[in-house]
Amino acid sequence: MADSKAGLRKPVFTKVDQLRPGTSGHTLTVKVVNAKMVMQKGRSDGPQSRQMRIAECLVGDETGMIIFTARNDQVDMMKEAATVILRNAKIDMFKGSMRLAVDKWGRVEVTEPASFTVKEDNNLSLIEYELVNVVVE
Repeated sequence: MADSKAGLRKPVFTKVDQLRPGTSGHTLTVKVVNAKMVMQKGRSDGPQSRQMRIAECLVGDETGMIIFTARNDQVDMMKEAATVILRNAKIDMFKGSMRLAVDKWGRVEVTEPASFTVKEDNNLSLIEYELVNVVVE
């Protein structure tokens, strides 16, 4: 019989400056620089509180920063100066710039405070990308 732990593999941690448009499956340890609520819809009263909350959080590590789009329960974890692990994160494109997001297949975990300082002069969300169609003749 195969060992039951064979399916689990150690995550490979990515640094912020290695993120590229259209990629996914990233695991990162980042610090929250700031967080601001951009949308809050729905009713919090009643038997089924169906609320939709979205916050844009500037997160980063020692290599750079990027905007992380936190949704619903993720918003509560994204406190300023908190250190979080983003598992199975993906890059979404918004108005030509990169945004980091974790969907239902990923996870956001608050962890021990990290010892690194965020490199604030390398914000990857400020770089604008343009979609170019390449025609092969």
